[in-house]
Amino acid sequence: MCKSYGRQTVLRNVDLSVPTGSVFGFLGPNGAGKSTTIRILLGLLRGSSGVANVLGRDAHSDGPRLRAQIGYLPGDVRFYPGLTGRRTLDFLAAVRKNDAVDEIQRLAKRLDLDLSKRVRDYSRGMKQKLGLIQALMHRPQLLILDEPTIALDPLVREALFDELRAVAADSRTVLFSSHTLSEVDALCDRVAILRNGRVVEQDDVRALRGRALRRVELVFSSDRPAPPPPNGLRVTRRHRRRMSATWRGDIHDLLAWLERCVLRDVSIAPPDLEDLFMSYYADAGGEAGA
Repeated sequence: MCKSYGRQTVLRNVDLSVPTGSVFGFLGPNGAGKSTTIRILLGLLRGSSGVANVLGRDAHSDGPRLRAQIGYLPGDVRFYPGLTGRRTLDFLAAVRKNDAVDEIQRLAKRLDLDLSKRVRDYSRGMKQKLGLIQALMHRPQLLILDEPTIALDPLVREALFDELRAVAADSRTVLFSSHTLSEVDALCDRVAILRNGRVVEQDDVRALRGRALRRVELVFSSDRPAPPPPNGLRVTRRHRRRMSATWRGDIHDLLAWLERCVLRDVSIAPPDLEDLFMSYYADAGGEAGA
């Protein structure tokens, strides 16, 4: 899938494969092309070349039918300020010709939202909750959520994560765009990273963890530890018998080296996906996407 505006290329051969029944993280720095990709998947924008298939249908030619099966939360959700939360959701349900009364009530209770207030009186977090309810209330086959946890408190965020896990367990699918990498690590099954309009990484989160850095802190009993492995260990600081380092690679190779060392103390942190993700984000200036 490609998208250009005149001489400016926004998307370059973007190929996403999102498994049914998964929570899929869609990441990238601002301007990488995420919003353009989402608009094409929603059938609101036509790619310059390539094919966008969503739920087995062409996103553009079958757009109206597809959108009936999609729940979408934009990054900057807006509603009619004079309507109450309840009237807003009733109106949207009527547009969809969908009886969602029970689900609206359940979600409002789950996300702790007072639907009797007018939207103009909602805080930013309350508007975000309203946007989440409208995306979820018709139990769509595909959820596309752009930065869904903005302005949510920790308890509501955890409630949302439980809802998204339940969506995936029901063989429905979530495409989740976020800049909060700890959320992606905790929630997503697979991840795609977009940069300069290209997919630079697409893999299982478990596989990415295996490639991520571990931070290692060591205190040796001897001034001359066993020679470290030739690959994988990068010493960041050394003072007398103390060493700070990072390790990338098979943990068994690291443990085999540590067994040959005489140690007074050792600390090995879990794999840090944030370091791995940021290595893809580095030097991302001058991007052409949106």
